[in-house]
Amino acid sequence: MMKVTVIGQGYVGATLAVGAAEAGFEVIGFDIDKNIVSNLRNGLSITPDVSKQNINELLKSGKYYPTYNPQEINNSKIIVIAVPTPLNSNREPDLKYLEQASILIAENVTKPALVINESTSYPGTLRNFIKPAIESRSDVNFEYASAPERIDPGNKNWKLSNTPRNVGGLTQGALEKATKFYKAFCQEVTQVKSPEVAEAAKLFENTFRQINIALANEFSIISSALGYSANEAIQAASSKPFGFMPFFPSIGVGGHCIPVDPTYLNHAALKAGVRADFIELANKTNLSMAKFIVEKIRNYLKGSISGIKIQIAGIAYKPNVADLRESPALDLIRELRSVGAEVSWHDPLVVEYNHEKSEPLNSSIDLGLIITPHSEINFSVWKDAGTNVLDLSPNSINFGWSKFL
Repeated sequence: MMKVTVIGQGYVGATLAVGAAEAGFEVIGFDIDKNIVSNLRNGLSITPDVSKQNINELLKSGKYYPTYNPQEINNSKIIVIAVPTPLNSNREPDLKYLEQASILIAENVTKPALVINESTSYPGTLRNFIKPAIESRSDVNFEYASAPERIDPGNKNWKLSNTPRNVGGLTQGALEKATKFYKAFCQEVTQVKSPEVAEAAKLFENTFRQINIALANEFSIISSALGYSANEAIQAASSKPFGFMPFFPSIGVGGHCIPVDPTYLNHAALKAGVRADFIELANKTNLSMAKFIVEKIRNYLKGSISGIKIQIAGIAYKPNVADLRESPALDLIRELRSVGAEVSWHDPLVVEYNHEKSEPLNSSIDLGLIITPHSEINFSVWKDAGTNVLDLSPNSINFGWSKFL
């Protein structure tokens, strides 16, 4: 049984670790967060893609072992890096977790192994950052490959097994070994000519989405000025059976991919002396939506927002996932409070945020805002009371009120 280590046990790493373990690998799930490791050892899942039953069965069989002890990753034949690659306070790429993972490998793995990077980053990261970071600290003969993750937490249709995977290696041997590994639990694996192609493909996938969401948001601003519903117009455009893909207006973009990946691509472009005008404009447009929406709400109320009691339904970045990373709802809360609104929020999946806790839906508020409509949220409280509600969720679903964007 081949020993595999997955560094990082968040949404991506835990899903991969469980998938590999179910395929027959002996998997070490490493994370520096002792709480995450403790929860996993107790069979508690942190991602909707992995059930408690999955974890408990693998724990009992010994195929999956969560740990925060770096010495236990030694003797692994394959080491997969699945750590966050966020933005820093200046909204620039932050590779500190990748660096920590690279150092961890260099200092604790004493025999040759294949290092695979699943963490999203700019083209050249595997070749020019991870490999030198390891080899400057270790004499072990490692091989290197890139296979950027494509996990969409909570997606019931596309899972680890049926989502196609791109793989690129620094050598042909690394490419073949990585391909064999992923084919054990992925139905379709595509080999690309270099890690840079795999890295760039991942960035382009989400840059495509970022730019089209920004276009939908800009269309909403135009539609608001011209007096018609952008959402209704986009739904009408969706009736075209070819050459069109619908994206709906939103309060911005959230998560670990769409708000972040385009900035990594822009970073690489600027280093190469190329301006990425579309990317920069899309980022600017999506980040400005909170201010636009506050002004739109002010116009809707025909007066000041100060003192208005507003409750937000759903503050996570997407429905049915308790993830607050880059969530635009948090920006909207800050903007509303900056103009004097009294803001509370209801989110059955978020235990606590910024020392605040979710409150039950309240029918005595002045205004309700639907932001992230988790399936667990029962809007009948607002419906039965005739609460004034604005639906800002980016979809074509009718929750009982017309779309505000």
